[in-house]
Amino acid sequence: MEFNRDADKELKFNTSQKVPVTASFEGMGLKESLLRGIYGYGFSLPSAIQSRAITQIISGRDTIAQAQSGTGKTATFSIGMLEVIDTANKSTQAIVLSPTRELAVQIQNVIKALGDFMNIKVHACVGGKSVGDDIKALSKGQHIVSGTPGRVLDMIKRRNITTRNIKMIILDEADELLGKGFQDQIYDIYRYLPPGCQVVVVSATLPKEVLNMTKKFMSDPVKILVKRDEITLEGIKQYFIQVEKEEWKFDTLCDLYDSLTITQAVIFCNTKKKVDWLTLELKKANFTVVSMHGDMNQDERDKIMNEFRLGNSRVLVSTDVWARGIDVQQVSLVINYDLPTDRENYIHRIGRSGRFGRKGVAINFVTEDDVATLHELEHYYSSTIEEMPVNVSSIM
Repeated sequence: MEFNRDADKELKFNTSQKVPVTASFEGMGLKESLLRGIYGYGFSLPSAIQSRAITQIISGRDTIAQAQSGTGKTATFSIGMLEVIDTANKSTQAIVLSPTRELAVQIQNVIKALGDFMNIKVHACVGGKSVGDDIKALSKGQHIVSGTPGRVLDMIKRRNITTRNIKMIILDEADELLGKGFQDQIYDIYRYLPPGCQVVVVSATLPKEVLNMTKKFMSDPVKILVKRDEITLEGIKQYFIQVEKEEWKFDTLCDLYDSLTITQAVIFCNTKKKVDWLTLELKKANFTVVSMHGDMNQDERDKIMNEFRLGNSRVLVSTDVWARGIDVQQVSLVINYDLPTDRENYIHRIGRSGRFGRKGVAINFVTEDDVATLHELEHYYSSTIEEMPVNVSSIM
């Protein structure tokens, strides 16, 4: 598959003209079996991104879709993809790539649920799991593979994923996938795909350099972009707590702890070491918490995710491995123990609360050194982060 030779033409970073809006799922002309899956999943009307992007994906056009966290992006590309899959043909027809294993598995579950009445076969191909299991599952035939780039590339190279019938590749959290860590693997996978394979790029944040990069492998994409100041954090109240010194953050967190467990909360730290330290200190202080970061083995990560999803654990301490796309319905509080080093990650982190229009609260711990960063975040997202009221229960 050749890279697009017209790549140097300048992209204009606006939503494409005349993108039609379809106000109902029936109006999209979807298969009956898929409609049943959509309603069974609990959707009644399409969200803003769904009403615009699903029909574009079905039409076969390369598509760039950007929308705020929690607006149903996963369902957008899943529905578009399920509509064009031919279930009578057992071969792999679509690949979804994600930056984390948890997200790849979560996407597999969404596709399974939406395709519940379609006899759809979907396999999650992720690192940290046995290669033998992947080979066995793939040999049975999988319509869709949802995976992380390294493992998917490995399976393609070993010819366990045959690429000749692939109609569509989806890059979820594309800004992360097209960043330094995964870029080469993405390009390698792309080279194995048949000419004319449809490319769908999806994320809550698409910086200009990432959009520029898409020119290399997309042809005349339809763009459905939400401008940054429209990436509203509507429904998520944002606060900061002034903490003079780093070492005072811990006591501040302990004071807040009882309020955290009313719902479920995620506490973000910037390093794995800090996650381990904070988890240990909280446990020593007799608080019940679980933690997760990229150095843990996959079984352990799965177990923690499961416990948290079921609500058996109420507070999760994590690095940014958890910031993207992971959807746990009950989370309505996010605490940034450390402000993120990357501005784009702020919206991914706090978007963990208030999913699908529910209310959420984000609390940022701010030392004297962080004040400038806080102002920069406010400016970048055109939003106001207020000082935390004394009575926490009034905001929860």
